[in-house]
Amino acid sequence: MLQKFLNGLSVQKKMQREEELYRNLIRHEAKIGGELFGAVLEGGRREFFCLDEHTWVWHEEWIDTYGQRQSKTTRYDVRPNGILKAQDGHYQPVKLQEAQRLLQAARIYKHRIQTELYSFAS
Repeated sequence: MLQKFLNGLSVQKKMQREEELYRNLIRHEAKIGGELFGAVLEGGRREFFCLDEHTWVWHEEWIDTYGQRQSKTTRYDVRPNGILKAQDGHYQPVKLQEAQRLLQAARIYKHRIQTELYSFAS
């Protein structure tokens, strides 16, 4: 009985380590992705990352001219019939030009994370 309990703890610890590793990798990917769009203003933060095979996220924070912190999160849901963009709870289809820019950013992102983050795995 004790051995079964200890094995269960071992499995739980392993899962926790894997989840922490996944979160850390996503954070690092997001940081790399945030660099794709140029310099971030002082006091700001930008992240761009692939959440899963159909979802891209762009999050940006900045300080406005009044010294107030602002943020905007944009989620792109890639579907067979097009791309939907979600901001502030509103969904709208993405126009061709924005879809092309997203594709270009995704390609650069993929290349950078493969060469800068996952090259050891090849």
